[in-house]
Amino acid sequence: MLTISLQVPENAHATDFEVRMIVAAKLFDAGRLSSGQAAEMVGLSKRTFLELLGQYGVSVFGYTFEELEEDLKNA
Repeated sequence: MLTISLQVPENAHATDFEVRMIVAAKLFDAGRLSSGQAAEMVGLSKRTFLELLGQYGVSVFGYTFEELEEDLKNA
């Protein structure tokens, strides 16, 4: 496992959990981590990780809201 030290400015008002969640969500979204791996990285159950993804701008379904709207219009 890779360990990274990151300095986040205090005015970002980000907790350690939030930073780890942002990174895990992005790596999951990019297909670099499975949901289980990303959840483990953050210290959450897979279910909880998946439930929180939307708060970080990541869709569990691989669709953006706009893509989903377009698909529904075309259906």
